Amino acid sequence: MADDSGLVILGRVSGVYGVKGWVRVYSDTSPRTNILNYPTWYLRRADDWEQHELRSGRAQGKGLVAQLVGCDDRDQAAELIQADIAIRHEQLPKLKADEFYWSELEGLRVQTMDGMDLGVVDHLLETGANDVVVVKGERERLIPYLWQDVIRSVDLETGLMTVDWDPEF
Repeated sequence: MADDSGLVILGRVSGVYGVKGWVRVYSDTSPRTNILNYPTWYLRRADDWEQHELRSGRAQGKGLVAQLVGCDDRDQAAELIQADIAIRHEQLPKLKADEFYWSELEGLRVQTMDGMDLGVVDHLLETGANDVVVVKGERERLIPYLWQDVIRSVDLETGLMTVDWDPEF
């Protein structure tokens, strides 16, 4: 059993595959097959995290399938449907300076360069052209994640993102 602290959700179990305990996996990783690179998964079921070892996984059609150690039949696999899949944060590859995982940005306070508080990073969106930071405060703001042009600094230790953004927009 694990607690929420230090876990990063990478996807979820979306269904069963076959009769030998395989599960269908929805992955939020990029590329989607990266979720299969982590040998230890934590699955959230009924507000509790359970540690599972990945036995095997592969791309199957347009999705992914995986088999977990100890999950040997369709009934056991069915119990895992809709379980979030997470890993420990320290399992993630190290990033270069000024690169961040989305999960690190969520929850940061956002303020303008003049010190005006805009709210908190709720989540991020991938739009194709650039990522967008969704900030919730007195109202919701969509701020493009353009490093140094709009996003001027991120301080994970203090939990602060500074933006060059018109607060009226």
